[in-house]
Amino acid sequence: MRLVWCRAILIGSLLVCCSGALAEDSIATETRLVANYRVDLDNFNLGSFRFTTRLSASDYRVRGDGHFSILGGLLYDLRTTTAGSGKVTSAGPEPTTYSLSYAGGGDSGQLRMSFDAGTVTALSIVPQQTRDPREIPVTQAQLVGAIDPIAAAFFRARSDDPNGDLKVCDQTVPVFDGGWRYDLALSPKRKVALQRKASTAYSRYAAVCRVEFKPISGYEPDDPNIKVMSHTDAIEVWLVSVPGTDMYVPYHILLPTDSGLLSATSTSLRVEGNRPQP
Repeated sequence: MRLVWCRAILIGSLLVCCSGALAEDSIATETRLVANYRVDLDNFNLGSFRFTTRLSASDYRVRGDGHFSILGGLLYDLRTTTAGSGKVTSAGPEPTTYSLSYAGGGDSGQLRMSFDAGTVTALSIVPQQTRDPREIPVTQAQLVGAIDPIAAAFFRARSDDPNGDLKVCDQTVPVFDGGWRYDLALSPKRKVALQRKASTAYSRYAAVCRVEFKPISGYEPDDPNIKVMSHTDAIEVWLVSVPGTDMYVPYHILLPTDSGLLSATSTSLRVEGNRPQP
């Protein structure tokens, strides 16, 4: 698994985590959202992911913690942490930092990126990766306007309509994850009614988006995951509104991979609203 699985899981996570900004009255306060997800491969549970988002005025901070294992860790045990920060503007997110770390199976690694004025200014990967000569190189021009997976996940779509507004599916998200440069092209598919649970603050309806994975650079042409994800029409993301905000956050995703069908389903969402800043 290691970095390959981290990337697949994070792509799946960002496919479902598309949201907007809070209302204007949050300028002097902080709102905290905690969302938990169950992650499965076919019918086998891999583990869970928790995203904690803090919003204050136009600033955002997000942290994601994942734990994935096979047979209770006897065959494999992987822990991942991802984080991002930046600002939300009327034109979209402006990330400043992004990081990803993983440890498991006797291996570990870390990736860090910095952004300024809408482009990547620094990239650090430990341990250093050996580039395959067949890899399609990433150009500086392709990085202009591209955002990291956290910014892409949480700050792209918004709507004042809480009832599964399919307009949130009308967007193409340019992403650079430190290795791959790709676009996620979302389009409306359908609206579905959800059964509300006490552990979630979601609205009653989900906007189901069809997602097209469009690889651009940073990958090897014969990468099996690239081939599967770029040639399937089965990628879906279900977006739901958080009451009291114009945010759309994840509920469910489907992502075919070379190893099987990766899915993530929300098990709980907690909103801790408007705590005054010190």
